[in-house]
Amino acid sequence: MTKIEGIILDWAGTAVDFGCFAPVNVFLDIFKNAGVEVTLQEAREPMGMLKIDHIRTMLQMPRIQTAWQNQYGRASNEDDVATLYEQFEEQLMVSLATYTDPIPTVLNTVNALKASGVKVGSTTGYTRGMMDVVVPNAKAKGYEPHTVVTPDDVGGFGRPYPYMIFENMKRLGLQDVRKIVKVGDTTSDIREALHAGIWAVGVIIGSSEMGLSQQEFEALDEEQKQHVIHSTRQKFEAVGAHFTIETMEQLPQLIEEIEQQ
Repeated sequence: MTKIEGIILDWAGTAVDFGCFAPVNVFLDIFKNAGVEVTLQEAREPMGMLKIDHIRTMLQMPRIQTAWQNQYGRASNEDDVATLYEQFEEQLMVSLATYTDPIPTVLNTVNALKASGVKVGSTTGYTRGMMDVVVPNAKAKGYEPHTVVTPDDVGGFGRPYPYMIFENMKRLGLQDVRKIVKVGDTTSDIREALHAGIWAVGVIIGSSEMGLSQQEFEALDEEQKQHVIHSTRQKFEAVGAHFTIETMEQLPQLIEEIEQQ
C-alpha cells in the first residue's frame, strides 16, 4: 500500500471564501467600470488562474472582445490588460481580508490530516501581495497550511502550469508524485494537478464551479442541491479529475481509498 504523504489545497473556494466571491465580484466591477458588462459565468470561467492571466483570458472571449471593440472601436491590447489588472488589484486588496473565513469542515479535516503526519501545502491564483493579506487573516481563524506557494514564487507561471505544485514538493521535502493529492474547486486546479502527475480531486460544495454562496446553497431543497452537485461534478470529470468530493470532510476517506489502490 502506498501512503499519501502530502495534500496540496487551493485557497479561495476550497479552503476559505465559500463560493470564491472575493475575486469574482471585483472582475464584474472592473469590466462594468470599463463600459463592458460581463456575466457571472464569464467572470468565473477562468477561475484559478493567475489574476492577470484571468483578465487576459476574459478579454479573449469572443462575446467580451466584441463588446470591447464596440465600446472602444478597437481590439483590446496589453495596455488594457494592465489597466484592468491595476484596478482589480486595488479593489481586491480593500475587501480581501473579509473573505478569509474557512469553509465548513476544512479546519477539522486539515488538522486531522496534519496530526496523522500528512504534509499540507497550498497553491493559489492570488499574488504574493494578496496572500500577505489572506494568510494571516485565515491563520487567525484557525487555518494554516505548512506551505503557501503563489505564481510569484515560480516566475509567474501559475495554473495550469504545474510549477507551484513542484515548489510545494521541494519545500515540503516530498519526492513522489504518486503520493500527493491536489484538491481544488476549479477546472484550472484539476489541470494543474494533472500536469504535475499527481492525484486530482475536485471539491464541490463551496466551489467557484458551483458558484453559490453558503446561504444560497443552504436555501435549496434537497433535489436542487443534488442537481447542482451533479452538474459541478460533471465539470470536474470533464477535464479529467480522478475523484470528486462534496466537502473536505470526505477527504480522509478518499485518501484511504487512494492508498488501497
